This record gives sequence, C-alpha cells and structure tokens, in this order.
Amino acid sequence: MHGWGGDACPFEFNFDPASFKVGDMVSYRVTGSFEGIAFMGVLLEVHEDHVVLTSDPDDKESRMRATRESRPVVREEDVC
Repeated sequence: MHGWGGDACPFEFNFDPASFKVGDMVSYRVTGSFEGIAFMGVLLEVHEDHVVLTSDPDDKESRMRATRESRPVVREEDVC
C-alpha cells in the first residue's frame, strides 16, 4: 500500500476479515458525513458477524461497533 506522494504506507493493515484478531490494525470507514475518508483503528473484539474497534487504544471509552469485512464500516452515529 502506498501513501501520499507514492511513499510506502508506514502502517500494516489486516484486510482479511477471516484472520482478524484482537490487536490487529485495520483501515475502517464511517458512514454519513465522513464517507470517503479512511480511518485507522485497532481491533478490541472480534465476533462472528462484527468487530469492536477503537481509534485511540489509550482511551478506554473509545469503542465502536463495526461490520466484519476487509475495511470495517462504522455507522456515523456510533463514532466516539
């Protein structure tokens, strides 16, 4: 994956939902007014049909439910 200007992306994301595990870094999307923007998060929980992730591992209150797919989707109203 390449970042802005063709440089290599400094992050390694897991894009394989079948292999998701707690602690994996993922690229996720948000619906609504944030659509089209890529976000980075860390998986806190992995369930059969969804994941729980955070954009700030140091903030214990930052938990968002998302779909379990290659780039999880968080509903805008669930963003914290």
